[in-house]
Amino acid sequence: MATITRLNHVVLWVRDAQASKQFYQDVLGFQVVEEVMDGRGVFMRANGSDNHHDLGLFEIGPAPGPEPGRRVGMYHVAWELATIEDLVDARTALVNAGAFTGQSDHGASLSLYAADPDGNEFEVFWPVPKDEWETRGFGTRTLRLEEELAARAG
Repeated sequence: MATITRLNHVVLWVRDAQASKQFYQDVLGFQVVEEVMDGRGVFMRANGSDNHHDLGLFEIGPAPGPEPGRRVGMYHVAWELATIEDLVDARTALVNAGAFTGQSDHGASLSLYAADPDGNEFEVFWPVPKDEWETRGFGTRTLRLEEELAARAG
């Protein structure tokens, strides 16, 4: 059986590649690697990544967005953050952009949820250290980010 080491990149169909590029640059700090098809295709790298690209955006023009709720297809993609402080910065940026949709403590991760301009849902999260997983348990509960920060300060 093949050994998969991690997810390498995500490609999204979007209405306007340039508008989506601007969102991912301004809100999450992605950097443009290359634009193709007269700017209707954009490859981007996350600001802490050593990947060639982590995100591809391909413009399809006017089209309905993803339908909310349970349906066959991808629910969301999750981007890992380097520090818990990055989670605070990300929450501020997502709220300011009007993209923030929720937050959760999953025990093994502290997560924020948002949607891009086309309604594609995504998560940004900070992975809780592995040595805490057993004592924290796994599930979905209210994220108390300020309490988590205070507990880890020092």
